[in-house]
Amino acid sequence: MITNYPIMLRLEGKKVVVVGGGKVAERKVTGLLETGARVMMISPEATDELKRLADEGKLDWQQRLFSQDDLKDAFLIFVATNDTTLNQQIKDSAGCHQLVTIADDPDGSDFHLPSYFQRGRLSIAVATGGASPMLARKIREQLEQQFDETYEEYLDFLFLKRQWILQEVADATLKRKLLTAIVSPEFLNSNNREVDFQQLYEKMI
Repeated sequence: MITNYPIMLRLEGKKVVVVGGGKVAERKVTGLLETGARVMMISPEATDELKRLADEGKLDWQQRLFSQDDLKDAFLIFVATNDTTLNQQIKDSAGCHQLVTIADDPDGSDFHLPSYFQRGRLSIAVATGGASPMLARKIREQLEQQFDETYEEYLDFLFLKRQWILQEVADATLKRKLLTAIVSPEFLNSNNREVDFQQLYEKMI
């Protein structure tokens, strides 16, 4: 069985085209804006939320029908119309180097979005290969309970301490021990991680 290849993309500053202005497009646009992508939306009509985002300058809304020229320099293309003929036309208009996803048509898409959530630096995504988006959402909701807001500050701590350890600790064995120790439940549940880390470091050296 051929499987999908999971990947995390940096979209900051990259052009992303969304064709459609309904609720599905709104969900796509909202998520894309959080990445820092330059979002262009093509649609004669739009939801009130999309209009607000366009009025605030967060979204480039082209209030018209789709044109093939809209795809020029697009890094990703999101097709969110209810016209299957138009959807296929957009897919056919894309270059071989451009990735296209069509709402509700995973088989006709180059990629699809998993059900995901974020806790600061922590991103958790669940996908079922198109078998059941509902199950993916259910599993995601369970994971949201398990990985609560505590992880936001914890991931910031891990990021900073990992950078410090890699830069300041020369001994490879000590480096590995420290990196292993800070991902323990003790540090996750600590009330003062900085003090605990300093004590651990002094003990190990």
